[in-house]
Amino acid sequence: MAWTVPHTDVMLKVLGAPHRTELVTTVFRLTQALLDRGASVQVWTCGDATGLTHAGLGDSKPLDLADRHADHPSTARLVRELLAAHPGRLDWYACRFCCEDRGVREQIPQVRKRPPTKFWEHVRATDKILVMGVC
Repeated sequence: MAWTVPHTDVMLKVLGAPHRTELVTTVFRLTQALLDRGASVQVWTCGDATGLTHAGLGDSKPLDLADRHADHPSTARLVRELLAAHPGRLDWYACRFCCEDRGVREQIPQVRKRPPTKFWEHVRATDKILVMGVC
């Protein structure tokens, strides 16, 4: 039986460079707020935003020389923790072509890579869409 995109209340499509603006913080805060209100959410990343869940990020950001004892989680770890905390209510996808084009083919196992030709299946499976960022 073929896999189908699960229905969600909201889809967040995230584009662009993740660390040039407050995009990353906004995505995480909005996702958490929607989940706290009982919504089901799918996140679709395109462009440089596919780097948020790159497996090579590991669990922590590089050492902060100003605070050597602090452990700052990587975005990949934050996504993994969000997904684990909300099974069946949060799904995270990365555009396969964008991953390959940017050299981030290896995503964390919880993230499903999808070709852009399947994007419309995701659109049809959600009630509302919010596009965040620019490519």
